[in-house]
Amino acid sequence: MAALTPIYQKPFWLVALSVGAFGGFFGLVVGTANGNGLLGLVVGALLMIALAWGYLNLLKNEGNARGITLAIGAVAGFSLGGLPGGIIGAIFGAVGGWLIYWVHEGRYRAFLPPYLTWFQVLWHYGFRVICALIFIFLITPILVVLPLSFNAENFFTFTPEMLRFDPEGYSLKHYRDFFSNSDWQRSFKNSLIIAPIATIISVSLGTLAAIGLSQAHVPGRRAIMAILISPMIVPLIISATGMFFFYSQIGNWMEGTLGLDKTFVGYVKVILAHAVLGIPFVIITVTATLVGFDRSLTRAAANMGADPVTTFFRVQMPLILPGVISGGLFAFITSFDEVVVVLFVGSASQKTLPWQMFTGLREQISPTILAVATILVAISIVLLTTVELLRRRSERLRGMSPG
Repeated sequence: MAALTPIYQKPFWLVALSVGAFGGFFGLVVGTANGNGLLGLVVGALLMIALAWGYLNLLKNEGNARGITLAIGAVAGFSLGGLPGGIIGAIFGAVGGWLIYWVHEGRYRAFLPPYLTWFQVLWHYGFRVICALIFIFLITPILVVLPLSFNAENFFTFTPEMLRFDPEGYSLKHYRDFFSNSDWQRSFKNSLIIAPIATIISVSLGTLAAIGLSQAHVPGRRAIMAILISPMIVPLIISATGMFFFYSQIGNWMEGTLGLDKTFVGYVKVILAHAVLGIPFVIITVTATLVGFDRSLTRAAANMGADPVTTFFRVQMPLILPGVISGGLFAFITSFDEVVVVLFVGSASQKTLPWQMFTGLREQISPTILAVATILVAISIVLLTTVELLRRRSERLRGMSPG
């Protein structure tokens, strides 16, 4: 690949600083895994700086330089960590070789306005690096759980077979146990019963509350809003304790006065408790959607003879529907993943999936928990993707983004 004209080439100290930081970071990770993080940091930084100097002053061929760096990273990673280490090392080498020329030839300015100062350019990429590090910090625990759920052994650690990518080290037996074990299936069914009903209640009450609080003439609406969203602010253990005393009295009245079945009353208590936790999410998302709502549409519908109910379902609801669905999805996730409140309010008959996972961790360390966690992660990803798609649709409907 032909180099750019010399006027765009950057001084070597800038290249050394960039690739040295890159090499030092990965050297620190590798060194820490092998018992000496400081040595890994120094060796990684010096190695990348030396390679950059050699490539730019001696080799002067980007294609060969990037190939050599990839090979060095793959060989070093394989010698330290086998096949997985080799793959990671190859990725590191490929990125490192690309980074040397990306900085040296000033390609990082290719898609930036030419008038930006060096500090603005530094902040532009520094901000993205910080966001990437935060994302890696948050996502790493999930990335560890996913492959462990396919462990062929009953361990919570990576076996030598898994590290060698040996097919015999992987199995679906933990997933089979989840779908065949009566305890897991009972808790899963309870979650599928409780979460949707609680979501429907949360969406119905939360949407009406948000619409009411969006009216300017409502007195004390800020105080009412603060009270309604308090369940997501107050520590959950405090809310669970209060719900225990409150719903226990309601349960005694329903069983003693109305003569309802104890198990049915238990489901009612858990559903109502989860609905309380989900309402704040619906209120917040619907209120945010109503910010861009054109209220002249409802007045126009009223002038045309439509009653308030018809106006709501034919005019207002279609426009705020993305916010309503988004709030409902958050309420569903809250109910489906909640364990503290159900421990206080529910009984063994209402044992949900998170409760079963908690019991499995406390009483028996079952790797099936990892399979269940993976399934929950997949469900959360699907729901959050749906939320993002609905958010974009809502912006398009309100004219906040190009169609």
